[in-house]
Formats: sequence, C-alpha cells, structure tokens
Amino acid sequence: MRVLVLMGGMSTEREVSLSTGHAVAEGLEEAGRTVSIYDLNPGAGRGIVDLMTSRLLEECDVVFIALHGGEGEDGRIQALLDLVGKPYTGSGVRASSICMDKAISKMIMERIGVPTPVWELLGSETDGEGASAAVKRLGGLPTVVKPVDQGSTIGITIVEKREDLDGAIRLAREYSPNVLLEKYIEGRELSVPVIEDEIYPVVEIKPKDGFYDYERKYTKGMTLYDCPADVPEDVCRCIESEALKAYRVMGCEGVARVDLRLGDDGVPYFLEVNTIPGMTETSLVPMGAAARGMSFSRLVDRIALYALKKADLKSPESGG
Repeated sequence: MRVLVLMGGMSTEREVSLSTGHAVAEGLEEAGRTVSIYDLNPGAGRGIVDLMTSRLLEECDVVFIALHGGEGEDGRIQALLDLVGKPYTGSGVRASSICMDKAISKMIMERIGVPTPVWELLGSETDGEGASAAVKRLGGLPTVVKPVDQGSTIGITIVEKREDLDGAIRLAREYSPNVLLEKYIEGRELSVPVIEDEIYPVVEIKPKDGFYDYERKYTKGMTLYDCPADVPEDVCRCIESEALKAYRVMGCEGVARVDLRLGDDGVPYFLEVNTIPGMTETSLVPMGAAARGMSFSRLVDRIALYALKKADLKSPESGG
C-alpha cells in the first residue's frame, strides 16, 4: 500500500498538523507501507493546485489526511479528492463541514436529544451590549467564548468577569467572524475516540493548572491523562452511548474524537466532534488505542486500510 500523507496547510493549526503528519508517516513506514509526504504550503509553491496536478496523487493508493483546521477539516480537501476519485482517510465532505461548525453541530445534538451546554451565536455585527444580553440569557458567568469553526482550543477564553468579555470576543473574532458563547459546565473534561463505529476507552484530561488551552494541550507535562477514565460504569456507558450517537448522526467515518464535559450533575454534555484528531505524542486517540493494546503503527495502518476498504465498497464495481 502506497500512502500519501497530507499535512501542514495554512490554518492556525499548521504546526500541530506537521507534528501529526510526521508521526503518521513514521508509523506507516514502521507498518511496512510506502510513504510520501506533502506539506500543503502555498507560500512555498505547494498549494492545492500543485498537489492536484502532481504525480503524487496518481502514484499513491490512499491519502492520509493529517491537516488540522481550515481546508483540511471543513470538507474542501475531501471534495477535491472525491472529484479525482482518490481514497482518503476520515470522514467525507458532509460530515467534515458539519462537525467543523460548532453551532450547526450543537443544533443537531439538541435535535436528537444529546445534552449540550446552552449557547448563543454572535454574528460579526453583534456589539458589547448584545453580547452582555446573550450572557444573561445563558444564566450569567462563567461563559466560554470560542470561534465557531476552529480547533485545538484556539481563540477560546473562559470569561469569569464582565470586564473580560469584550476582549475574549475580540480574540475569538481574530479567527472567525462568528463567535459561540457557551455556558461553562463545572465538571470533568472527557474525550472519546471512535474508530470505525467502535468506541475506544474514554480519556479524562486533567490540566495541572488553568484550563485545557493550546499550550496545555501540546506541551508535554502540563496536562495529566487518565485512560480509561475513572468514572462509574453506568456513567461510562452513557458517555459512550452519547459519543457513538454523535459520531453516527454526523455521518462520520473512520477515526473521530468526541469531546464532552461531565458535569458535576452527572450529565455528559456534548462539546464537539473532531473529524481529524491529532496523532502526536500527547494526542488522545492514540491513548485510547494504546489502552486497548493497539500500537501507534497499527493504529495509523488500520486507519489507512479502512479508507481503502471504504472506497472499494463505494465503487461502482462493488455495487456500492
């Protein structure tokens, strides 16, 4: 199997994507696969058009998408690969675009009865007075302020004092014109890996101080992890059920990660689905797989093989 690992890109998560891409490439090589890498970097003459007109796509069997954020996760890359008929890892266009938009994701969860923190969407024209009114409708502070379509906790602030609200909104708008306000849930941070419609051990995230922001997520030693998470069996079953429901209703395929907050009231609250979860040294999906006894090389090889299998099932020759 010849695998092209697509990484880098120009989103705010470029550096994380490069880490994921190189780790994936090493894991695939360890599994005995022939691997090429492509850093999607228009500034260096390696843009999407360059990729589509190169021989790299023709010469590979499957594309392993290791792009985080931007065109890698919002369905654009997936659409282009569909057009040229090249198999790729992860979810398709529809699921990718839906999951990238936190507001749409939460609307869907509310529709199917999966608990999610109450929220308000601020458009680009909403002023400080409108934001304050929105916070009141949420029940007051603390409130989580985040861009509606970013990952890796980029642009997120937990606002505890009114005087910090405007600055948090300005920060979020540096990354997206639309901003999500979400009622902060006191409780525990949990993440659920899902691989090929199967739940893997739940991970609990425990920052040593503060909240799980970009620095604490990607700096080794700043956050502790428990996998499997130490939660009561009945609560764990509920968490797994809600996570699998989210994965399925969004139309996810291959590997994904469902993030939740387990409230002090015992309720698991849906936050988002990540369709291209990180594959770095501190990443959560590899932790879940390791707890199941699966090595990193076996994990990434399985993800690539599933993409080929999925494409074969959907081909006209197979009747899919």
